[in-house]
Amino acid sequence: MHAVVTAVGPDNRGLADPIIHHLTSAGANLHEIQMYDRDQEHLFAMLVRAEWEDDADSATLRADLDRIGSERGLSVRTWVPGERTPPRLAICTTYRPEPATAVLRAVRDGRLKAEVSCVIGNRPTCRGVAEEFGVPFFDIGDDRGAPDNERLVDLLDEHAVDYVLLARYMRVLPAAVCWKYAGGRILNLHHGLLPPFPGFRPYEDAHARHMLTYGATVHFIVPELDAGEQIVHQATFTVPPGTPLKEIKRRGETEHEPAVLTEGVRRVLDGEVALRFHRVVPVT
Repeated sequence: MHAVVTAVGPDNRGLADPIIHHLTSAGANLHEIQMYDRDQEHLFAMLVRAEWEDDADSATLRADLDRIGSERGLSVRTWVPGERTPPRLAICTTYRPEPATAVLRAVRDGRLKAEVSCVIGNRPTCRGVAEEFGVPFFDIGDDRGAPDNERLVDLLDEHAVDYVLLARYMRVLPAAVCWKYAGGRILNLHHGLLPPFPGFRPYEDAHARHMLTYGATVHFIVPELDAGEQIVHQATFTVPPGTPLKEIKRRGETEHEPAVLTEGVRRVLDGEVALRFHRVVPVT
């Protein structure tokens, strides 16, 4: 059995040892340990990737680690890839409906071997898309679109989500949320090529530099924004010189980005790539 354990909470002494000791005492081989300590936020976070030669009791393991987390003031999650078949997805959206629609269609048509458990938006724009496919929609944004990140975490846990898809979700996830679902569970669609065009206006930035090639990127989320070593899939399209920015964005947003997201998600679901030590590696 392969498990990814994350622990997040207020920084303090002696937080890592009880979890690591329990895993090794339970016969686990530890393949990866990542720790994070940001003084400004007084935040402690840890990821441990563990493996057992034989099948272990995931329910008992999860209960034991939850107990340790409760004793130490940590929010602990034990994720066992492949425990749920098919895996469960949450799609996070803001305005653009096309990426979410593409994933929902691919799941419906069997091109993505998964189940969409919910669509979550910081704006209500994609409610109709979710309803069209019979998937519950949750609006976690206030009247200015500021998301309730605690509600987001509650929904992801409530729906037993395996993977979180940021489908043009135009908000940066706080570091604590990223670490709670670390280890290759959060995928982001960035509407530009990384690393040269990060940020919120990659079409405009590329157009200002008279680029003729545009693209989109799917990458695993780590606390750093749009980092370059977590790219799962990237593709481009070219335009003739003088193509207006409006036409470039239309083509990118309605045709290109949805296809890139779907292929990136497929690569992860089919086990072609994984995240190890914050870097994408092929799975052999």
